[in-house]
Order: sequence, then structure tokens, then C-alpha cells
Amino acid sequence: MPTALDQVLNGLMGRYSARVPDVGRIFAAMEADGIIPSRSAIDNDHIAFRTMGVPQLGIRSFERIFTHYGYQKRDPYFFASKKLDAFWYAPPEPRYPRIFVSELRVGDLSPEAQTIIHSYTDQVSADPVDSLDLDDAGAVDRFLHSGLWRLPKWSDYSRLLEESEYAAWVIYNRYYLNHFTISVHNLPEGFDTVQSFNVYLQKLGVKLNDSGGKVKESPDGLLLQSSTVAEMVEATFADGDTHTIAGSYVEFAERKVLPPFAHLPAAEITRAHRRDGFEAGNADKIFESTYTSQTSAR
Repeated sequence: MPTALDQVLNGLMGRYSARVPDVGRIFAAMEADGIIPSRSAIDNDHIAFRTMGVPQLGIRSFERIFTHYGYQKRDPYFFASKKLDAFWYAPPEPRYPRIFVSELRVGDLSPEAQTIIHSYTDQVSADPVDSLDLDDAGAVDRFLHSGLWRLPKWSDYSRLLEESEYAAWVIYNRYYLNHFTISVHNLPEGFDTVQSFNVYLQKLGVKLNDSGGKVKESPDGLLLQSSTVAEMVEATFADGDTHTIAGSYVEFAERKVLPPFAHLPAAEITRAHRRDGFEAGNADKIFESTYTSQTSAR
């Protein structure tokens, strides 16, 4: 019997997969090539969400949804150049993905950008999670895919894009799932490193984020990540204009075995034996999967 958390995650993945064709394309190829027996065999390393740091919203509000289901708040991160704060959350059981939630430091933007953002987010006069029945998985799923504020105008989106591509993404996409992540270290030999899996993806014609290199590596060498370039989606704005903008993307993570457990046989290795958490330097470049510097070449 699926738990409420199972239902929420399934709802997120269902809508995300429909919106990001790369997901189905990669899964289908992996099945056809015998890399996985079925899509359910893929280990989801983590999922990520973007939020606005304004009253009633942001991390403080959003995290309450998943802490209700047993997630535990872990390390903080700060991205100075992108004006972002973030935390990651450990799941209640290893079978669930980690969660990474970032928040735009709206107060660090120009007065004009702040005014634009607040013209939308000020519509939210109370924390919306207060009125959400967190035990109703269907209600939570609908909430995560609903508009918290009115549809933005193209002129406002464009102005935000000039200053903060993150701000522009959130003002249109809101709480849509930003990405999910395949744990490549659990794949068969030959596909179980980010480097080898990137080669496979490129043979499929998948466009990879090359900001900081196609492989992003933590200083300790134990966490390697890569990602696709965000899918472009057709978006209709409040003034009736339709434009193609950045949607969501797919990430790939390789978590190496921690040195104290290097002697263990491969069959005994679990999530607890691998490098946990995240790396700010890696994430900083992964954020750019939705940036025009990447999507313009898609």
C-alpha cells in the first residue's frame, strides 16, 4: 500500500516526466539496452525545488511539507554570485530520494527586480501550507503544481531574466519539480560512473550542461555530478504572448564509497556507506542547466 509520501513523489514524477521528454527518452534507451530491467529499478538520488525568499513563502514554508513526512533538515549552503540559500533534507527511509531546496535572496536584488517579484508574491498573504492538509497526498500534489500567484507578464519575466535567471524561472514555474537525479553508481559496470554514463547519454544525442565542465566533482573526489540542459517548454504569459522558456532537467550523480568502507564487497555496499550530502561548487554549476548560456545551444 503506497504511503502518502509515495503518492506525493509519484505525482511529482508523473507530471515532471510528462514535461521533460529527456526523462522518457533516457529511460526507454536504458531499458532497450538492458541497462535496467524497468524504470522502477532506477535509484532516485535526490529531487530539487526552487523557491522565493519572501514573507509567507521560501524554504521556511516549503520545507514543512516534507518534514511532515519524516524528512530531516541537514546542511545549509550559500551561493553568493547567484544570491541563493539552500538546505538539503535526509529522507525517512533510504528508499526515498534526498531533497534539495533553494531560495532566492530577493532582498539582494535591485529595487526594480524586488518590486516585480513582490507584485506577484505579495498576493500570498499567509503561509499557504497552513491551510494545506498534509495527510491528503492528492491535495499536496495539486498544491505543488498550482499557481501561488498570478501568471506573470512577459515583460516582467524578461526583466527578471536579465538580472536573475533563477528569479525568472521561479516566477513562471513556481514549485514545479526542478530536477530528479539518477544514481549512476547503482547501474551495471560500464555505466556506473558519471563519466561513462555521460558518454552513453551523448551517444543518445542528449545535450549536457557544460558549465564548469560536463562532470562536476567535489573537492574530496567522492561526489561527481552532471546534468542535461533544461527542456524548453512553451509558456503562455498574462498578456497572451507565448514564448519558449527553460523548464526542468535531469541530473546524474555518482557517490563513491567512503574510505572507511572501501574494503566492503560491492554486494554489501548501501547508501550509508557512500558519500552523502551535497557540494556547493557542484550545485552552483548545476543550477545553470536552466540558464540561457546552456539552453541557447540546445
